Formats: sequence, C-alpha cells, structure tokens
Amino acid sequence: MMHNSIESYIQKTDYCRFPSPCYILEERLLRRNLSLIRDVATEAGVEIILAFKAYALWKTFPIFREYISHTTASSVWEARLAFEEFGSPAHTYSPAYTEENFPEILRCSGHITFNSLCQFERFYPMAKGKASCGIRVNPEYSEIETAIYNPCAPGSRFGVLADDLPDKLPEGIEGFHCHCHCEDDSYTLERTLAHLEDKFSRWFPQIKWLNLGGGHLMTRRDYDTRHLIGLLRALRQRYPWLKVILEPGSAFAWQTGPLLSQVVDVVENHGIRTAILNVSFACHMPDCLEMPYQPAVRGAQSLPLSAADDAAAGHGVVDDADGRGYIYRLGGNSCLSGDFLGSWRFDHQLQVGEYILFEDMIHYTTVKTHTFNGVAHPAIAFFREDGSIDILREYAYEDYKNRMD
Repeated sequence: MMHNSIESYIQKTDYCRFPSPCYILEERLLRRNLSLIRDVATEAGVEIILAFKAYALWKTFPIFREYISHTTASSVWEARLAFEEFGSPAHTYSPAYTEENFPEILRCSGHITFNSLCQFERFYPMAKGKASCGIRVNPEYSEIETAIYNPCAPGSRFGVLADDLPDKLPEGIEGFHCHCHCEDDSYTLERTLAHLEDKFSRWFPQIKWLNLGGGHLMTRRDYDTRHLIGLLRALRQRYPWLKVILEPGSAFAWQTGPLLSQVVDVVENHGIRTAILNVSFACHMPDCLEMPYQPAVRGAQSLPLSAADDAAAGHGVVDDADGRGYIYRLGGNSCLSGDFLGSWRFDHQLQVGEYILFEDMIHYTTVKTHTFNGVAHPAIAFFREDGSIDILREYAYEDYKNRMD
C-alpha cells in the first residue's frame, strides 16, 4: 500500500455509504481543529473568526458556535449568512461597496472594513453609529509566491499604502485590517508584523482594533502554535488597547475530509494512461489548476507534476513487473482540455467503478464549485463521530437550470 499521511476515520467499507461524487466532512477532525483554534485564541488573548471565503457549510454552524463567536464576510450574501445563519454580525470587508448592496451589508455587519479612503468617505455617513469601521492597509510585504494570491504585489488593488494615509485618521476609522498570508506559518507572521508595525504603528494610538486577516495555518501539524501565541501576546503587550483579530479560513477546515470520486474510464495516448473520473478539477477542485498544486490521493503516491513529461517520453506506463506500480494521470469529466492533473503511482491497475479519494478537499472547494459544462456538484456529507452520516446537500438538474434563469 502506498503511503498516506492524512488522518481519516473513513474506511474503505464506508465508501459505498456515500453518494458519488461527494465531499465528506469528518466531525472528529473538524472538532479537533476548532478546539486547537479556540485554545490559541484563549491563550493569546485574541479573537479568531471564520472566513467564509474558505468554508461556508452553514449546516455545521451549530458546531462552530461551540468554539467561536463571529465570522468574516466579503459580500452581501456572506454577510447575510453570518447574520442569519451563524447568528452574529459579520466582520465584513469588500474591495468595493455599492449603493445597492451597502444597506444590506450594514444590516448584517458589526465591523466593516473599507478598501480605500474614497470608499470610507462615501459610505461612512451611512455606517456611523451602526458599525465599527476600519480601513484595509497594505504593508507592501508578502511571502506568497503564487502571483494571483499575492495581495501586496506592486500595483495591487488591495489596501491603502502608508504614504497615502494622513497623519490624523479621518473620524470614524476605528481599526486597521491587513491580509497578506496564504497557508503561512507563525514565523512568516513575525516577519510581516515587523513590516506592518514599521509602516503603520504610528497610527495605532488612533485605532481600537487590528485585524491580521487570514492565511494563518495554525492547524497544520508542523505549525508552531506556541510561537504564534507568544507573538500575539507580545503584540498585545506593545499595544494593550488594541483588540487583535485573526480570520483564517483554511485552518478551520484543514484536513477535515476528502472528495470521494470514482473511475469511469481509462484511456491511453502516447504512453500516458489517464483515469477519467466522475469529478472535475476545473469545476470541483479549481485551486489544483490555479495554484497549481497536486493533492494527495488516498492509497497512491504523488509524483512531481513534471512526471507527465516523463510519461510522454515513454516512461509513463509502468509495468508491475518492475515492482513500482502503475502511473496514471487523473482526468476530469468536463470538456476542458486542461481538466487533468498528474501523475500518481498506484500499486494496481485502476478499474472502472473504483473509488478515488482526494484528501483535504473541504476548504476552498465546497465554496468554489461551479457547473461549467453542466457538470453536477458533488454531494456534501457529514461523517459523524459516532459513524453515522448526514447528507447535507445533494444537487439536481434544477440547481443547474435555475442558475440560468
């Protein structure tokens, strides 16, 4: 059996109990993450809230409310979800508000962050006395290597530069919001804070709260939570009047469940063997193509993305006689030519109907699926601690059709 480092309580005998395809959220793993996050918040004396952009399965909110009190939103619909389903006003940030959407955002929000001074001046008269308002700042520093995820790249549309802030903040700005991380560790945050404080700390006496955004992957196994707690405690000691807020998304749902799929065909072309699945990278796992990154597959060994080039050179179809197994690309079921990823080594030949599980597929997947090509969304299931299963949602033709109304 190939190496698998992702913890899971789902066994092979459970696979047939789920619809296929299906995102499977595991309650035991979710609660473990929530418990760790709550402990970090308590020990550090900060508030950690859930970012809907990574996770918004509202039927699980009763569990989340056992551990956290607030969420963060980036749109009208997310703000409504926070207010109406999570049961507390949202911490809302959007790159741009409009006259049409701002009244509803204001109704559903307790904190509102503006992306520019122009937006603040335009909408603060409506928000005055109804929400705590802040401004997003850009420290001009980020260690994110993937360009499309870097909000601090030169020319970024996100946040106000220090050079563009007046010495005295406009009346009504009570907080700063800074977001420049993506699945980073606490040492990255330490370096970021140095830049943030160097550029913006002179305004800290004028504000009440500091939101350090998301991307703090504190539930990853190698994350140094003690260092994070020490870092946040020291920050609060330097600025004891500031309420410090973190709003990760991935950390809450990190390694909490797989995407279950099945092989529907196996094809071969120029020495490259592809297993076509009943899921799509483009529709169901878009970050795999956008980042790109290669997810773990249960019972298989991930090979470098360049392995596909080796396969094209005649080394892709490995005979079991050499004892190394069988290499496959995995292909999606949309008509997009690039809807594939690979390669993975299996210890046997894949068969039609065989289950393929992509690990760690709850964050940034359930919120980003779409119906290009009329490809259906996978179902969403909740695997309870007691082994029972709740089907949170299954999708039908009407879900696709109604999007076109």
